[in-house]
Amino acid sequence: MIFEWNTMLPILGKAIAETFQMISIALVFTIIFGLLIGILLVATDEDGLYDAPLGSRRLGVLVHGVLGFVVNIGRSLPFIILMVVLIPFTRVAVGTSIGPIAASVPLSIAAIPFFARLVEISLREVDSGLIEAAKSLGATRRSIVRNVLLAEARPSIVLGLSTSVISLLNYSAVAGTIGAGGIGDMAIRYGYQRYDNAYLVTTIVILIVVVQLVQIVANRLARRLSHR
Repeated sequence: MIFEWNTMLPILGKAIAETFQMISIALVFTIIFGLLIGILLVATDEDGLYDAPLGSRRLGVLVHGVLGFVVNIGRSLPFIILMVVLIPFTRVAVGTSIGPIAASVPLSIAAIPFFARLVEISLREVDSGLIEAAKSLGATRRSIVRNVLLAEARPSIVLGLSTSVISLLNYSAVAGTIGAGGIGDMAIRYGYQRYDNAYLVTTIVILIVVVQLVQIVANRLARRLSHR
């Protein structure tokens, strides 16, 4: 058993580092573009926050329709199919289609629409009375988004982000099976192909522990934000 762990630890360390790398890169793009798209989905809705979204109701409805269509497409494709379809784009974007950095491209594209919908739902749950009060006081649209919508929806957005992180973790394991590296690659290469259950069990334990930690941290942060 000691020999087995001594053999496994370097492989496990590399797999965890690769998984962390691809998730971290994808998470940055997910937060930035997911928040932006989620805000735009609310702001440009025909019956949304403003009387004339983006200065023109017609333009706002068009933007809303296009964004909604794109987001729905992104959410409808299974990740493994999306990853294969994006191989040419990934090669152009990062110069390769294998490895953790390459995997961060389809991971981002898969997670952004998912998180954007969660942000949209969170923002729509904000009391409309607060928005009307801010508008009556002369608040600008940017101020309403920043100081009312995002401020009030922070706990819900944090919980939505935790769901996105967990999805990214699951996607990364899938990506590892087709050349991305990480714990998915370790489970397939050393566990499944070599019939070594120790690697499979270790992978399962790591996934369970990380998911539990992410959810615990998110729940506590959301409670803290909701009491402010």
